[in-house]
Amino acid sequence: MKLYTTRMAPNPRRVAWVIAEKNIDTVEIVDVNLLAGEHRQPEYRNKFTFGHLPGLELDDGTCITETLAIARYLEALYPEPNLFGVDAREQAVIEMWTRRAEIYLANPMMMYVRMTHPALAALEAPQPEVGAYNKTGAEKFMKALDRHLAKSEYLTDRFSIADIVAAVGIDFGRLVKYRPPAEYTHLNRWLSACLSRPAAKAGL
Repeated sequence: MKLYTTRMAPNPRRVAWVIAEKNIDTVEIVDVNLLAGEHRQPEYRNKFTFGHLPGLELDDGTCITETLAIARYLEALYPEPNLFGVDAREQAVIEMWTRRAEIYLANPMMMYVRMTHPALAALEAPQPEVGAYNKTGAEKFMKALDRHLAKSEYLTDRFSIADIVAAVGIDFGRLVKYRPPAEYTHLNRWLSACLSRPAAKAGL
């Protein structure tokens, strides 16, 4: 297998974190220069139609993008430690929190950074008002998440893919020197616990 990826970007970091959690050593890493537009070149787009990163190329030539699809594939091959749930109930709960984390937190945080960081103008023109709108939406969800984490160590009963998606989303804000509001004590406790895991450094 080959994983086409780029460092620092949040979606590639999710997959790198999963690989590190599972101690997978059978994936060849191919670096793609995102800011130079290598993901838009015909060589890459011929494999991965939309030019998305990361991209996983299997030994039979099958090419997969979308981080959760790649992570699910790796989970099927390397089921331990389990990140997606061991039975129907747990799988549903983890899926619920993963969707929430992606839609209401990770995606808005990514838009906030992309629309306000000068270096990312190579990808698209900065739109500070769009960035501010997304930051407000992300912090609204953080407030609700802080209440939830007052009674739960992780987003679900244990560490899972949902925590990876949420933690990577928030931590991407470091590029614009963003940290969650200090009053969200439970959220900050959870975030510190996630980022203290050895696998959290993967992809940086």
